[in-house]
Amino acid sequence: MNERKILLVEDDFLNRRLTKKVLLQNGFTVFEAKNSKEALLLLNEKAVDLIILDINLGENEQNGIELSHQIRETFHTPFIFLTAYENPEIISRALVSTPYSYLTKPFKNTDLITSIELALRKSTHAQITATMITVKDQDFKKDLSADEIFYIASEGNYLLVHTYHQVYKIRSTLKQFQEQLPSDIFIQVHRAFIINKSKIEKYNNKQLIIKDTVIPLSKNYPFVPE
Repeated sequence: MNERKILLVEDDFLNRRLTKKVLLQNGFTVFEAKNSKEALLLLNEKAVDLIILDINLGENEQNGIELSHQIRETFHTPFIFLTAYENPEIISRALVSTPYSYLTKPFKNTDLITSIELALRKSTHAQITATMITVKDQDFKKDLSADEIFYIASEGNYLLVHTYHQVYKIRSTLKQFQEQLPSDIFIQVHRAFIINKSKIEKYNNKQLIIKDTVIPLSKNYPFVPE
């Protein structure tokens, strides 16, 4: 499984320590920031998969709602709110920034982890859907959403791009084609195959099945299911 990185933006030391402990226990890598300034510095230096935002980030500091708008516009990183505020007016203001979730303190560990996992899945799906790949359809070119692709098979100097309804033949190498795809979803499992992990129907240590097609697994391309 890919290492998943979370930025925790929380001004209160005890709350930050408690939340970080829960995240570490569930296998996440955690970066910490006490305020908006520290959060923005970290985001400029490190790539993270999700941000957990408190709304109150200290007296005379930019609040989490204001920070969330900067995050959305500049970094396009998914975020959730984890805050003590239950005021309908504040919640309404927070929802304008389109968080992936809104949790209130004190939180249940299972609620926090579930919200994070759902946010990461939604974000991944949004990323893969937004990625467009140009293929040839007879005498025309066509843009495919990466989410439509089940797997890609190498055939000489060409690739066969398998979707649910159709197979597209394009001139490319697997390496060149893979560079266009979201790396956390599309992986090479054999010298002749790249697969969309979200389309796997079943697997064992030698092969997997996508769209009723048996695809071999190679030791040279380690396959780690999620």
